[in-house]
Amino acid sequence: MGYIGKHGIEALKKYKYSGIDRSYTAKYVLQPFWSRFVQFFPLWMPPNMITLMGFGFVVTSALLSYIYSPGFDSPSPNWVYFMHGLLLFLYQTFDAVDGKQARRTNSSSPLGELFDHGCDALSCAFETMAVGNSVMSGRHTIWFWITATIPFYGATWEHFFTNTLILPEINGPTEGLMLIYVAHFFTSIVGAGWWIHKVHDVIPILSGLRFISDLAVYDFVIVCMMLFAVTPTVSFNVYNVYKVVKSRNGSMFMALAMLFPFFLLIGGITLWGWLSPTDILSNQAHLLIIGSGFGFGYMVGRMILAHLCDEPKGLKTAMCLPLLFIPVAIANALSARFLSGSPMVKEQIVLGCFCAYTVCLYLHFAISVIHEITSALGIHCFRIARKEA
Repeated sequence: MGYIGKHGIEALKKYKYSGIDRSYTAKYVLQPFWSRFVQFFPLWMPPNMITLMGFGFVVTSALLSYIYSPGFDSPSPNWVYFMHGLLLFLYQTFDAVDGKQARRTNSSSPLGELFDHGCDALSCAFETMAVGNSVMSGRHTIWFWITATIPFYGATWEHFFTNTLILPEINGPTEGLMLIYVAHFFTSIVGAGWWIHKVHDVIPILSGLRFISDLAVYDFVIVCMMLFAVTPTVSFNVYNVYKVVKSRNGSMFMALAMLFPFFLLIGGITLWGWLSPTDILSNQAHLLIIGSGFGFGYMVGRMILAHLCDEPKGLKTAMCLPLLFIPVAIANALSARFLSGSPMVKEQIVLGCFCAYTVCLYLHFAISVIHEITSALGIHCFRIARKEA
């Protein structure tokens, strides 16, 4: 049994992407650059290959972070931070021009949207590792992943209901990524130690606010992201979905139910990290972020596929598959409290199994769906037919 039924195949053949980018930075600064940059790619270069190359940049960045700071708590050579910034800039550029290449070569397809956004979802995890390395956030690095995934999932959820992906005047893919690679470049100059200072040492004007002033700078950044970026963005997502659901006399409860698997994922991961007898947030953070990232990628992929295939609105039980392993992990962590501090199964083994499970789950989904869509539409994933070019 495949992921796409007969109705889904017919919907794929009729699907047309709709997106609006209201960013002034993108319109007046980056779009002219991207329009020139895409000319460097030959017409035989498939858009999905450009997407994959861009994804490779953030994977490389994550590998550098693991090599030089496995626990996100030790300084790296300054050139590593510079490379984090450069690789993220290249990722943003390639992610922007793949769509332009698709239009140049007349090879736009629903597969391109799924492939592009699927790589973007995974990139949240891999770029989080680079950020954790640059700011030496240690066990708090998981919060950078959470602050990245909440608005990403919210935007995908909104797109599912409104049929148009709307990027506001200030958005993550443009200004958000710019701030991150500027922060990487800044770190390459001042060093990662700057981010572990207390806020009152860096911003004396805030010294009167005890809760704020005693935070490390990277924690202050997390708080600011949650308050001034994540919260407003998600509020607009919910409001926009509410307007659409109300206009169609639909159920807002069914719409909100689609958020349930995602919040169970981040809630379960956070609880596991808090209960962990071996402190996986400090000692195995890379594995935890990778496992969570692929689980998140699977959820996003299933929602995008449901949108492409015009499936009914509401909770998709298949989206809950990445959650199956988390209760086991939490129960194993809790067992340490009753077994003299040692869990029933070594937590490194449990974490390794969690990563293997979510990676295999995602790869099965991705490979199967690519095969099904290419077969249904008569296209190729990494090759442009001559008639298209």
